[in-house]
Order: sequence, then structure tokens, then C-alpha cells
Amino acid sequence: MHVNVLVAEIGSTTTIVNAFDGLGSTSPRFVAQGKAPTTVLAGDVRIGLKNAIDDLLSHSDETTLTYDRMLASGSAAGGLRMTVHGLVRDMTVRAGEAAALGAGAIIVQTTAGKLDTFDLEDLESARPNLILLAGGTDYGERETAVYNMRAIAASGRKTPVIYCGNVQNRTVISRIAEENGIPLSIADNVYPRLDELNVESVRRCIHAMFEKHIVNAPGMEHIRDMVNGSILPTPGSVMLASQLLYDAIGDLAVIDIGGATTDVHSVTDGSPEIVSMMTAPEPKAKRTVEGDLGLYVNAHNLVDRLGIDALNKELSIDTEEIMRHYQPIPDTPEQFRLTERLCLEAGLVALDRHAGKLRHLYTPQGRRTIAEGKDLSVIQWLIGTGGALTRLPHRETILRTIADCNKTKMQLLPSPGRVKILFDHDYIMASIGVLSKEDKESALRLLKESIQWDTIRN
Repeated sequence: MHVNVLVAEIGSTTTIVNAFDGLGSTSPRFVAQGKAPTTVLAGDVRIGLKNAIDDLLSHSDETTLTYDRMLASGSAAGGLRMTVHGLVRDMTVRAGEAAALGAGAIIVQTTAGKLDTFDLEDLESARPNLILLAGGTDYGERETAVYNMRAIAASGRKTPVIYCGNVQNRTVISRIAEENGIPLSIADNVYPRLDELNVESVRRCIHAMFEKHIVNAPGMEHIRDMVNGSILPTPGSVMLASQLLYDAIGDLAVIDIGGATTDVHSVTDGSPEIVSMMTAPEPKAKRTVEGDLGLYVNAHNLVDRLGIDALNKELSIDTEEIMRHYQPIPDTPEQFRLTERLCLEAGLVALDRHAGKLRHLYTPQGRRTIAEGKDLSVIQWLIGTGGALTRLPHRETILRTIADCNKTKMQLLPSPGRVKILFDHDYIMASIGVLSKEDKESALRLLKESIQWDTIRN
């Protein structure tokens, strides 16, 4: 078998390989998918990649597979660990966090103001892959970002730095980095003016730095022996796919309920009425990750939220007994029922946390209503991706319930019944995002096929 492109999704536990052919034509095809355990901890990611390719072939009549290109997205080796350092918590730090999360990072430390001894100790313990340094609007405050760059350099760390602060500091930041042997990339200011976010330049810079330095992670050193195309963080790749789809079908949110975390991506400007009430700007494309909501690693958190007695009564199961033998992939009718209920809870909580809320303020002039956080009130589509929402038997009921979860007028969620639901049937959104870096038109066609867009549209 020969195909144009293989795209690998190298997860913390599982490696998935998707094969695509006919790229560049009007009829690109998703050919097949294979999966195998990830082997980063075994010291060589290539073992898992080769095993996933073997699994792909086992579902066909072919015995060999050749390809022109291999691309990849990855969250193995701990994912993309970043720290974010800015000037003011609700301004440059918040903007830096939005850029890093949207690019697919795991944020392991944030600081506001000048780094002190304790901050530097926490930075050492955090062991980030990338450091994001912001601070100051353009032609505004300069001292803090320069002080922080000098403090990072004096600590002896050689971690790559992305600078996205006051444009006036670029020369001095570059000189400090060069004198101390610190890899540096400069992006546009993430907060160039008051109440203005500019995250896309930073996200592109994060992806470029990830691709350059991920090959140095333990177990990933030989990835370039097989992958000869783009490499992106998996959540960042899903965001790219979400933005690609937004351009084609309109305002949307994507939810991925995984074994360890639940991610929500949204792409929408929100309603003009709500935007006029905002107290701080929100990025058009936003990602949140809930590290306490997962169907395997964090299943106990969801069980605790719902309560064992309530689950036993609702599902007619023995929850404690099931949890003693709980598997990443359900293997009994009782575990399927429990997993689906936990999946629903994770989705409801994650979407509620992602969305903003209205709040009443009482002033001498009377009551005033303000909006805080992301406005999802005008999204048209909610898309389920990931293992749970593409494979569980009652996924449609689960996603429909999540879509209709707005119970009060104070949540910035769409009214019940307004949103249509879609599924990434082929489980390829992460692959589509990285593929879009090299062939955007084919990527969009393949993604539309996976969500069965022609069926929905007709």
C-alpha cells in the first residue's frame, strides 16, 4: 500500500496513525487508522509508531506500507510544558496564558511582576520546555520584562524563551539571550494596547519552537528518523482544525473528553451585545483544559463529584466494585454505563468553566450588568472528538445534553435547542490540524467528511 501522508498522534499512552491519500485533488481520502501503546517511556517513540503502522496494516489486505510524508502531533513526554511571566495578572499574564493554551501548552507556572527568589525556585521545579515572557503594552512599561529576562539568564537556565512584550525591549532582550546562550524567538506583543489581545503571532511562534525543540525530549530524539513533516502539540493541532472548520461553517465549540483531561476549544467573536458588556477582551479562538476531569486517570474525581450512592441508584450498578477493576476502555455493560455518566459530567463541567457569565454590579447610578469570560451564546455547532465522544454507544445523547446545558440567563451559553451537534466520526481532528499546515484545502475536505457535513447540510 502506498499513500501520500501518514499523520501520527503521539499521545501519553496511545499512538494513533492515520493514512491519507489523494491529497491535492478534489477527492482526498482517509484510508485507514492504526493504534498502539506509546513508547516514549521505553526510550524510543519509533517503536510505538511502527507498531501503530503494523496495526493499520492488520486491518487491510496489504503487508507493507509506504508513504511520501509523515507528519505528527504529540502530547507525549509530558506534553508542551510552558511557564508564563507578565506584568499584570489580568492583562499581559492572562493574554500570555490564552496564547499558550491555544497553542496546545500545559501551563506549569504563571507569575505577575518581577520574578523573586521563590518564583525562580518554582521555575526550576517546573522544568518547562518553553518560557513565555510578556509585559508592557507597546511603548508602555519596560522595566519588568527586562528584569525578568535578566533573572532567568542569571539562574543559568537555557530553556528557550519566547518574548512577546513591549516592542521597545526587543533589542535588549535579544542581547541578554545571546550573551547567555538562551534560544530566543520574538513574537508580536500579546497585549499591544489596553484591552487588545494579539495571540495568533505568539501561537505560531510556540508551534515553531515546539517543532524545533521537541526532538530533544527523552524518548523523542529519533522522531525525525520517521517524521519528515510538521510536528505540533496535539491540542494546538485540534485548535488549528477548529479554526479551519470555523472559516467554513461558522461559530463553533469542540469538546474532547480524554482519559486525563477535558479540553474545550471555541472559535467565535460572541454577540455584539455581550461584547459591549465585557470587562476584558477574550481571544476569538480559545482553549481551556480541565486537568481534574478525565475518564481514566481522573475518573475518581468525577465519581466523587457525583457521589457513589447517587451513581449506584441512578445506574443500578456497584460503583465501588467497578472502580476496583476500571479500564481505560470499558469492557463490561456496567462500566459502559458508568463511563458514559462520567463523560457527561466531565463535558457539562468543562463547558461551564469554559464559558463566561453575566454579573450584576450595583452602583450609585443603579444596577449595571457586565460580562466576564468567553461568550458562547451564538455558537451554532458543538463538535465531539476524542476517544469517548467518537466511540461510546450513547455519544449523541451525551453531546446533546451538554449542548443544551444552559439553565440560567446568566451563563454565556447558547439557549437549549439552538446548537446542532456534530462528531469527528473518523477521530482525525488532531491529524487534520497538522495536515492543514501543508495542505489546507485537502484538510478541510477530509474534516468535512469526518463530521459528515454533506449529510448535515442536505
